[in-house]
Amino acid sequence: MSAADRVREIAAAAVADPALVIDGVEVSAAGKRKLVRITLDRVPAAGPDGWSDAPTPALSLDEIADHSRAIGDALDRDEPFGGAAYVLEISSPGVGKALREPRHYRRNVGRLLKATTADGEVTGRIVRASEESVVLAGGEPPAETDLGYAAIERASIAVEFTSTEEKDE
Repeated sequence: MSAADRVREIAAAAVADPALVIDGVEVSAAGKRKLVRITLDRVPAAGPDGWSDAPTPALSLDEIADHSRAIGDALDRDEPFGGAAYVLEISSPGVGKALREPRHYRRNVGRLLKATTADGEVTGRIVRASEESVVLAGGEPPAETDLGYAAIERASIAVEFTSTEEKDE
């Protein structure tokens, strides 16, 4: 088992919250220490039809701090690095993170998506997402496009500096 897999196992036991998921674990060398980066995220809610049509709230700084203490205590107790020193960084996924799994799209309902497909680039606001596809709104005239994940080669959330409420005014 790799160090990252062992850390993921320890962190999952320490978090033990079915509403959270460990989105990523990276372990790298940082001088004489190990640098451990863990990304936590909420599990997006889905309606009875299997679609998510509301954004998933981000983790608060207090929640990140609480989970950081719990994971740090578990790592200190289980010593996955044989007692060697490590630096622990806990965060939530950033807006620039590549979207690779259906839950990444579900978490970002309401945000502007830029995706590359075999047919070119597609940009639209995520209206809803399921386990198989994402529905985007946009264009002139405004229309909805159902885009299957299998057709998406690369996707990320576009950074916006104004809110949708400000645009409506």
